Amino acid sequence: MTSLLISEPPLQVLPSLAVKVGLNEAIVLQQFHYWLQRSHNVRDGEKWIYNSFPEWNKQFPFWGLNTLKRAITSLEKDGYLITANYNKAGFDKTKWYRINYDKLGMGRPSTQNGSTSNPEWVDGMDQNGSTNTNRLPETTAETNKNHSPAKAEQFPWESIIDYLNLKTGKHFRHTPTNKRTIMARHKEGATAEDMRLVIDNQCALWLKDSKMNRYLQPSTLFRASKFEGYLNQVPVNGGQGGGSYDGIDY
Repeated sequence: MTSLLISEPPLQVLPSLAVKVGLNEAIVLQQFHYWLQRSHNVRDGEKWIYNSFPEWNKQFPFWGLNTLKRAITSLEKDGYLITANYNKAGFDKTKWYRINYDKLGMGRPSTQNGSTSNPEWVDGMDQNGSTNTNRLPETTAETNKNHSPAKAEQFPWESIIDYLNLKTGKHFRHTPTNKRTIMARHKEGATAEDMRLVIDNQCALWLKDSKMNRYLQPSTLFRASKFEGYLNQVPVNGGQGGGSYDGIDY
């Protein structure tokens, strides 16, 4: 059976997982899987991780906090994430998370014989199990030895190409030309969410239009003279195709 999750550095995602749960949700789920593999927090025979939303958001700097909350909430609602509260302090409502691997059709990962007596906690717990109320992000100094912050915070231009391919069924590559086009808009202040919105907007107009479909490509969507218009204009026909915006041609 092919696995839907990979044991590689964070912020990678398989297209099959994105199709199954949604792209944003797949990115979150893969990152949670990455940390669950490294977690020493075992409760009731399962590995768990925890963080506040602002701390999680530091690992997804290309999203706003509300976007991240929506992705995590969606995964909870659909049963891909299971939550609990194992905090020592009653007032501490920080959620603990584990992945419902059974729902993904995967076998449950090993919990290393279910032992919880590990002297090197990575999630804000000391070896006696006392709660550290000043919670640290899951990216601790120990786990960052092989994954530099600079690499983790690099703008994910490849994911924009992947999202375009996912939405259009095309096969654009991670070429230097496409990177330059996307990074130029990012340097002007555009976020990854802005770029995905442009893709969504133009797909609503052009995807089923045989004449306009060919313009669903990086050089058109992220062109300096057009990007702001695509981002801010509303389709004149409600997004059912037709090839133009109010005052904005393709």
